[in-house]
Amino acid sequence: MFPPPQPLTNLPSLPDLLLTALSVCFLVSSSKPHIGSTRCPFPRRFLKIPAMSLTTTSSKNNLSALPPRRHNFASPQSLSDWLKPRLPSESFASWGVKPGTKNIHNLWLELSQGETSLADSTPPVRTVQVVLVRVTGKHGKLLVESHQELSDGNVRKRGRPLSEKMKPSEDPESAAVRGIREELGSVIGGVEDIVTVDPNSYEMRVEERGSGSYPGLPGCYVLHTLSATVEGLPEGDFCTYEVDEYGGDFDDKKVADQAVSVKKHYWTWVSADSIEP
Repeated sequence: MFPPPQPLTNLPSLPDLLLTALSVCFLVSSSKPHIGSTRCPFPRRFLKIPAMSLTTTSSKNNLSALPPRRHNFASPQSLSDWLKPRLPSESFASWGVKPGTKNIHNLWLELSQGETSLADSTPPVRTVQVVLVRVTGKHGKLLVESHQELSDGNVRKRGRPLSEKMKPSEDPESAAVRGIREELGSVIGGVEDIVTVDPNSYEMRVEERGSGSYPGLPGCYVLHTLSATVEGLPEGDFCTYEVDEYGGDFDDKKVADQAVSVKKHYWTWVSADSIEP
């Protein structure tokens, strides 16, 4: 005869198993590397959302975790003093010197006009909202800016659709129309009744990359894309003159005289499939 089976008194109870599993999950999750607070706060994916719903709850929650953001400095010199210890010295020294770059006066104007903000971190992260306008011609091709002629005599390559930094509280459609007026206005005159923006084409994506205009300064680019048609554009390659790139009050205009500005835009038509989404 075999002895009767004994009860399994040494096995953990179900509540003990649950507590153990939760403890393991907590240890695993807490061991993951922490993402630095200087990262771009926006999700890195395509979103097709209405133009007026950009400040979602998740975005607000992400923004609350960011370091304070600097928007205004008393002068370009105070901005320079703040940036110097936060950026690689060689990169910072190349601003406005290396062909195609901008200088400290450009960045100060962007901040003072609300087009850019800087994270109070080392290095700072420049966040800018940009509208990209995919202008379609009668032949089905897209208008692309091939290069720009700058006020310092240098040429900056572009290879992208018309783009414009957005103003504070400006929606993408309004920014698109303003960009068309400022960059194409010298060949089309006014924009009334000749510019049609398709609101259903709206897409938003986020890019994190270094700045070509400001070497050494990390960038978070929130890109809002819209399609549009513009009547009266030349069918071949053409160039336009920038109209009042740096508007604003008298003090801004004095600083603008020392900034690197765009004098001419050069445009070409390309097939739609040659442009990266």
